[in-house]
Amino acid sequence: MNTQLRVAKRDGRQESLDLDKIHKVITWAADGLDKVSVSEVELKAHLQFYDGIPTAEIHETLIKAAADLISEQAPDYQYLAARLNIFHLRKKAYGRFEPPALFDHVTAMVEGGRYDPHLLEDYTREELEAMDGFIDHSRDMNFSYAAVKQLEGKYLVQNRVTGEVFESAQFLYVLIAACLFASYDKERRLDYIRRFYDAVSTFKLSLPTPIMAGVRTPTRQFSSCVLIEAGDSLDSINATAAAIVKYVSQRAGIGINGGRIRALGSPIRGGEAYHTGCIPFYKHFQTAVKSCSQGGVRGGAATLFYPLWHYEVESLLVLKNNRGVEENRVRHLDYGVQINKLMYERLIKNGNITLFSPSDVPGLYDAFFEDQALFEQLYVKYEADDSIRKRTLKAVDLFSAMMQERASTGRIYVQNVDHCNTHSPFNPKKAPVRQSNLCLEIALPTRPLTDVNDAEGEIALCTLAAFNLGALNELDELEELSDLIVRALDSLLSYQDYPVPAAERASLSRRTLGVGVINYAYYLAKNGVKYSDGSANGLTHQTFEAIQYWLLRASNKLAQEQGACSAFGDTTYAQGLLPIDTYKKDVDSFCDQALQYDWESLRADIAKHGLRNSTLTALMPSETSSQISNATNGIEPPRGYISVKQSKDGILKQVVPEYDRLKEQYELLWQIPSNQGYLQLVGIMQKFVDQAISANTNYDPSRFDGKVPMQQLLKDLLTAYRNGLKTLYYHNTRDGMQDPQNEAEDDCAGGACKI
Repeated sequence: MNTQLRVAKRDGRQESLDLDKIHKVITWAADGLDKVSVSEVELKAHLQFYDGIPTAEIHETLIKAAADLISEQAPDYQYLAARLNIFHLRKKAYGRFEPPALFDHVTAMVEGGRYDPHLLEDYTREELEAMDGFIDHSRDMNFSYAAVKQLEGKYLVQNRVTGEVFESAQFLYVLIAACLFASYDKERRLDYIRRFYDAVSTFKLSLPTPIMAGVRTPTRQFSSCVLIEAGDSLDSINATAAAIVKYVSQRAGIGINGGRIRALGSPIRGGEAYHTGCIPFYKHFQTAVKSCSQGGVRGGAATLFYPLWHYEVESLLVLKNNRGVEENRVRHLDYGVQINKLMYERLIKNGNITLFSPSDVPGLYDAFFEDQALFEQLYVKYEADDSIRKRTLKAVDLFSAMMQERASTGRIYVQNVDHCNTHSPFNPKKAPVRQSNLCLEIALPTRPLTDVNDAEGEIALCTLAAFNLGALNELDELEELSDLIVRALDSLLSYQDYPVPAAERASLSRRTLGVGVINYAYYLAKNGVKYSDGSANGLTHQTFEAIQYWLLRASNKLAQEQGACSAFGDTTYAQGLLPIDTYKKDVDSFCDQALQYDWESLRADIAKHGLRNSTLTALMPSETSSQISNATNGIEPPRGYISVKQSKDGILKQVVPEYDRLKEQYELLWQIPSNQGYLQLVGIMQKFVDQAISANTNYDPSRFDGKVPMQQLLKDLLTAYRNGLKTLYYHNTRDGMQDPQNEAEDDCAGGACKI
């Protein structure tokens, strides 16, 4: 009966449905795959055909039919669906399956205003033809279905209004390389482009959303994370909001430091008026964040930071809570609560915490980040001063209120500001770290703006990427990969535009990078070790030591060629310190692994030549980019052998790598009995990671008779601090109701730092 159906061709002609042609395409896509049935896909698709169906819809129906069959029993349907989708995208982009010559493609795209004209200005036809010679379009066939859908939804250059697609993945990869190495001399740059292209197209290196979506286009802003600090004045607050709008519109996720803003009832102009407090200004920031949809790539998102001792903290802790009215809630931001050792000591000793407005206690706010001994001295002094407005709460009640909100919303985060400054690449006396970013993995200096064109303020940007641990055969490969990624990201800093002067000055003087990892769960599984029992501690130590060592080596080598970053003097490296000197020594109690690399010769080379980049590592969630590489997220254990990824394109099923061979080796999230083993692993990573880590805590209430005790939440918080963690990101609860990673519009899955 289906043979009588007619189809509408892409050019508008109608002809009879050709089942043989459909059979050939599915058979081609199924070649070499296990446990997939061509006839089952055909049957499932045929049921949805109708007379006059467009050929494009036929193809989409076939893709959907194959994707629906992805299961633990037949994981290879994810590749069958992906290949059908690649075929479909190439037909949309080129009108045929075979891509055009690179030179012709770039010429047409530049003329159409879709590619940066510098590609034709900087490169000769011969060089583009040489690049064409090492492009391997067959690598498109290595994508999983989830990867292709992410490419289609977020990364490929397209008209998001009409749905037209203009390129395929291998052109994306090679042209990113061409843009990033354009400034290199002609003798070397093609070699760098080829090696970088090979590393990213075989998934050894993973690039973030802003780079994948933007590099090669006329838009030149690619930093994933932007940190903006508000001062305690109307001019500064308005300048902060203006900077937020500029960066949200260019795909960045935002960290906002709102902790300096004085508390409700504080005097203004010598008592002529009293202050309305933090909440109206936090609402102002929320409006700025939500004002742009980031070009259809993702929605604006931000995390706002404030200290635990702020006078208004009880009202601030509940801002995300579903109870309450609109006037006293600011629900579309996430929040980072800032804590230090003194606050934890008050909790442990069952003492009190005194709340102040930062405006009433001179020097206290700055000392909170810059000098822990001075902070304690001032804090105790102000507690004893009866002339200063203050409130006193039992520490256990305040911490419990914070952890209750963290548990119920999943999105009250923690920043240990002392660890961010004592185990830091920055000298806190010169460049204190006062906030983190949207996803709690960036720890960089900021200074408040006085106006949006203020070049004295400092907006921190971080440019991200990741190593795919699952694609490594041996740790020695990190030497070459580190050299490639440091050179590429450092070039990006000079190549990109800066909408705000305070960001340009800071970025080009500090040249901060954040290289993380993806596929850690697969890496553990294929090495036969677990999250929960300590067996992965040694491997993790060796791996993250190698990562930090080779990244520092690469940056030092680049400094020898191009000079150290101009703000190198603000770093602890300039003082002769390395991460191995300042980490929390409690880590040694559960991992006393000897160092494997020659850190002393590295120390001498850094003292002699400096570093090109103030920071090199940050462990981000990588929710989206891990899908491109068919990898597990960042450092997280998977929730199941098949992850259901929710995105604006619908539900995507992704199977863990090497499922058939390694099923028994994987430790799934809800099989892990507690956070203990995971928090040890993150502590080991933090020993070497110079910025911070998007580390999550996870709770299954069924292990606690239906409700996780507050005592357990506080214990894990203290364990994280004791292990040296700088930040805590999501609180996940198994019932799914408060599991932020199960939300369709997860701010970091649809937001900025999923690299």
